[in-house]
Amino acid sequence: MSTNLYAELRDLVLAELSALLPELPPDVRARIELTPSRDAAHGDMATNAAMVAAKPAGKNPREVAAALALRLQALDDIAKAEPAGPGFVNITLKPEILLRQVPVILAAGEAYGTGPSRDQKINVEYVSANPTGPLHVGHCRGAVVGDALANLLAKAGYPVTKEYYVNDAGAQVIALARSVYVRYLQALNLQEAAQIYAAGVPGGIQYGGEYLVPVGQALARDHGDKFAAAPETEWLDPIRDFAVSEMLALIRDDLAALHVNHDVFTSERALVASGAVERALEALRQRGLLYEGTLEPPKGKTPEDWEPREQTLFRSTQFGDDVDRPVKKSDGSNTYFANDIACHEDKMARGFDAMIDVLGADHGGYTKRMQAAVRALAGNGAARLDVVLCQIVRVMKDGEPVRMSKRAGTFVELRDLIDEVGPDAVRFLMLMRKSDAQMEFDLNAAVAQTRDNPVFYVQYAHARCRSVLRLAGEPTELQQAKLSVLNAPEELTLIRRLITWPRVVEAAAEAREPHRIAFFLYDLAGEFHALWNAGRDDANLRFIQADQPAATQARLALVAATAVIIRSGLGVLGVNPVEEMR
Repeated sequence: MSTNLYAELRDLVLAELSALLPELPPDVRARIELTPSRDAAHGDMATNAAMVAAKPAGKNPREVAAALALRLQALDDIAKAEPAGPGFVNITLKPEILLRQVPVILAAGEAYGTGPSRDQKINVEYVSANPTGPLHVGHCRGAVVGDALANLLAKAGYPVTKEYYVNDAGAQVIALARSVYVRYLQALNLQEAAQIYAAGVPGGIQYGGEYLVPVGQALARDHGDKFAAAPETEWLDPIRDFAVSEMLALIRDDLAALHVNHDVFTSERALVASGAVERALEALRQRGLLYEGTLEPPKGKTPEDWEPREQTLFRSTQFGDDVDRPVKKSDGSNTYFANDIACHEDKMARGFDAMIDVLGADHGGYTKRMQAAVRALAGNGAARLDVVLCQIVRVMKDGEPVRMSKRAGTFVELRDLIDEVGPDAVRFLMLMRKSDAQMEFDLNAAVAQTRDNPVFYVQYAHARCRSVLRLAGEPTELQQAKLSVLNAPEELTLIRRLITWPRVVEAAAEAREPHRIAFFLYDLAGEFHALWNAGRDDANLRFIQADQPAATQARLALVAATAVIIRSGLGVLGVNPVEEMR
């Protein structure tokens, strides 16, 4: 029996449709779906096959649906197939087909739902915060979405690399070095020198948070007063490197507390030093995609990269962008966009067929130009770039916004959020809304032990499963259980949910939407809790019945299968499946 019942039955639908319409092209077949029915009265699942295939075949969709339903009705596994609406076919499976999936789940364990091994290598870049301080709540959502998405793609069968692009080549790390230098002088008790230096910095000291105090102290401990009287030209580079290293260590610690670990940290500065930017631009130039020109003044808000002078421009409008984009400024220096082009060419050179950038919503305007650059660099290749945008998060407590961290001074630190509610709650709740929708993170709800707290609700379902299995002595022969006793509506509803797991994984991975996993787990937990509560009202539905060993074995098999799927889903989200609730 297949571990993906939906894929198996879709193949049956395609086979029967091909018998009706043998000339269907592959692109039409690819659009045919088999989806769970929203209403149990309409059966277990429905297919859009007739609607999709009718027009290319020059047929009436209702007539194709009626003919397809007749053919499906004759199959051994299908109890009923009926045409519906403008050309759908509703399908009801024989109950034994549903029941046969329970031992399939138990045999596969947490590998149930894992997709077939795929050749397409995917790079997921996320967080990539400037290495100038601790991570804040704004970074948190991107970190969770990116990490869960990478896990989801791996679950779907793709080889995945998790990458952090370190923006260590811009003006922000120069500002960081100057800020650390002030803390360094203070650590040497040279308060007056620190004030004089800070007063002379153009634009002032940019990073004044207390988190730089230990960095300055470490610098003083390692180098003494070596830099105290030295000109900036002598200490800027070594202090910048020291500061970036310290900030990256801080960022890694923050991410580890959130259970986020990257496979690769790529330095923008190293990439520039290697000549990668010039090589990428030369590749575009050789294809006639760079030219010298002056952009028209934009209407409304002036973007940072616009200059009223001649610049080197990339013909991004040839690849779907709104305007051509500068890759060099009028003074000959590279734009940030040029460095990002090199970053993505480097990924392609490392063999990634697909790239995903998880960015803040304020980078939405950057999407078209970066996708245009990837298409230009790929030429006729298959490389593609997807961008997942994450909207802002407001942290609330007692109905009021939480505004800032004492240590950072200007924002809510990620570590403060984790310390307040724990990494499991942070990760799960960040995925309870689609990433491009704004959200409020309610600290009170995150620790509540109610249905209103989704992570508690799902973990509680797993804990209940485990408590039942412990009470039963951790039975090991559940795959051989006789399952025909599982015929209550609550039991069959739960099984129907369980068998959608492989399809949910595949669809969520294709859509780049890890929040679908959180939604699935919440619904699954609700159906398990409903079955648990039904057992309180009806003794015949209780999981363990001393005088009914066969029924007990069957229900324990269902409980064990539920626990497997919850663990599998929580694993994708990076959330701990607790054994018991305290």
